[in-house]
Amino acid sequence: MFDYMAMLNLDYMVQARGLAKRFSSRGGAVDAVRSVDIDVSSGEIVGFLGPNGAGKTTTLRILTTLLAPSAGDATVAGHDLRREPVAVRRRIGYVPQRGSTTPQALVGEELVDHGRLHGLSRTTAEDRGRSLISQLDLDGTWERPTGTLSGGQRRRLDIALGLINEPPLLFMDEPTTGLDPQSRANLWQHIRELRDTRGVTVFLTTHYLEEADALCDRILVIDHGVIIARGTPAELKRGVSGDRVALQLDDPDRVGSARAALGRVPDITVLRAEGDLLDLSVPDAGTVLPQVLSTLQDAGVTLAGIEVRRPTLDDVFLSLTGRELRDEPVAA
Repeated sequence: MFDYMAMLNLDYMVQARGLAKRFSSRGGAVDAVRSVDIDVSSGEIVGFLGPNGAGKTTTLRILTTLLAPSAGDATVAGHDLRREPVAVRRRIGYVPQRGSTTPQALVGEELVDHGRLHGLSRTTAEDRGRSLISQLDLDGTWERPTGTLSGGQRRRLDIALGLINEPPLLFMDEPTTGLDPQSRANLWQHIRELRDTRGVTVFLTTHYLEEADALCDRILVIDHGVIIARGTPAELKRGVSGDRVALQLDDPDRVGSARAALGRVPDITVLRAEGDLLDLSVPDAGTVLPQVLSTLQDAGVTLAGIEVRRPTLDDVFLSLTGRELRDEPVAA
């Protein structure tokens, strides 16, 4: 297997500063991307999230040399985006949102043709293609038309096409859109293996928050062309007003006493008191919950049940943008 890590001598696979893109039209200029800074370390899986029209796909197209930036600079896979676009393309792979295969073409033909476009000899392209077919669980498809593959198989073929030039950096635009849950989970495992066993750095856009949570080492959130948050999934979730704790009381008549007692405890906010239920907001349930229980015991309140809910990326996204992340992808 090709040793990607041996060729990586950079701390960062992507470094962008002040990246911007303005589109002009009869209705006036539109700033799709505005002064974006991005750092992607070698060996990371980084997720790029944003509402429809936020600037995700425009940024991705800039970083993959498909669009020229209106302002800003970037180094991608060790090469200057503006001055060395051809060198950038040689060092990256790209898995587009809608795939790039011809339904009538054979799987093997597509792989060899893509390899030849990257300057590989036919023999090298075929050797690499057959190896990727095996690694991505596509055995038996070499002589099949791509149009006969399942949705999950087609996406794995798209990944194989993106890896045919053995890039240290792979861009993926909505890699699992339209797949059923089983195929999506299967593809997640293959994406993890790109990083874990091949050393590939992955930069992906996604409309699935559970996908970003499950896959990504770090997440960037863009809205209105500006990156508004960045961090690990855990860091982003910690920033959303703590945890939620739902308490069910044994005696509904004690809800007033419970609310009064908990209201005197620092770092506890009573959000709702209704019937036999109390909803609390706490900074960290793991450290505050013992104090909640002791306070209620001292007040003579007993519980019938307790539930802790930690913030999800849905909560993060809603708090940052005021919108939900929709599953219907559109170009941004």
